[in-house]
Amino acid sequence: MHSAARARRLACLAPALALAATLLGVSFAQGQSSDRAKQVGAKMVCMCGCGQVLTECNHIDCPVGPVMLKKVDQRIASGESDDLLLQSFIQEYGEQVLSEPPARGFNLVAWIIPIVAFGAGLALVIVVIRQWRGRTPHRNLAPASGPPLSADALDRGRHQADRETDD
Repeated sequence: MHSAARARRLACLAPALALAATLLGVSFAQGQSSDRAKQVGAKMVCMCGCGQVLTECNHIDCPVGPVMLKKVDQRIASGESDDLLLQSFIQEYGEQVLSEPPARGFNLVAWIIPIVAFGAGLALVIVVIRQWRGRTPHRNLAPASGPPLSADALDRGRHQADRETDD
């Protein structure tokens, strides 16, 4: 009777053990090429329309991302080089599959414009700061040259200012 109870326990545990073994096998199989596949996948955009990097597409049940990742894994497993793999995806989906534009031709503008814009902005800030430093303060309105004012003229000016501020 003791062996029958043991057989029932094993029968109950068998599906759970099979599931665990399957999950471990799948995760182990993905782990073998996942580093290189992640590196190559990071150079591509998921073509489902989300605009995210292929390895970071977070759409639930995305119809395109897993298929693309599976192709990447298969081609890596077959020994295909990264450049050849990327070229095959470019032929299939076009250059928009690349997460960053190649630095040649018209795409070179996408690399140059931020640098030029930063340089122009920096130059503008420097020019504005130099102009602000070169201005004379508004409170010093007396001419730098000319005859000095007499004490009587200064007193008359002070009295007139006092009268105007009292009114």
